[in-house]
Amino acid sequence: MREALTDFAAAIEQTPELRMVLRNPQLESTEKARILADLAGDEEPLFKNFLLLVAEKGRAGEIEDIAMEFERLMAREERRLTVELTTARELTDDEAQAIVAQIEKAAGRKVEATRSVDPDLVGGIVLQAGSYRVDASVRGRLERLRQELVRR
Repeated sequence: MREALTDFAAAIEQTPELRMVLRNPQLESTEKARILADLAGDEEPLFKNFLLLVAEKGRAGEIEDIAMEFERLMAREERRLTVELTTARELTDDEAQAIVAQIEKAAGRKVEATRSVDPDLVGGIVLQAGSYRVDASVRGRLERLRQELVRR
């Protein structure tokens, strides 16, 4: 069901018309339930029943938020940490694995990392995990130095 919910939320995100229909307060919840049931098909009855319940409770427009919260709760239950690594240049797989291993050791949790490149960092790395951010980039260090000099 987890994968079905994630896929369904992604489909809603990529289809603005569907999102508008599900969030339309003038459309009856029974009609939204019918639309969701048609989209869900018959392959996963548990998921289909979940969607029907969501629509019945008037929450069809919040499926994307429900999916995000469900994923957050599952990550916490599985002691999984999702982080984004931003570097000035593309990391090799070995470099990325070494960084992830260090984060896993420090956090004591399994880490799932996404990577991105921002040449403006000059060097170093920025690590973002939820609202927690560690800026160990050259750009960040220069900015902190500039702020310190301005204060003096």
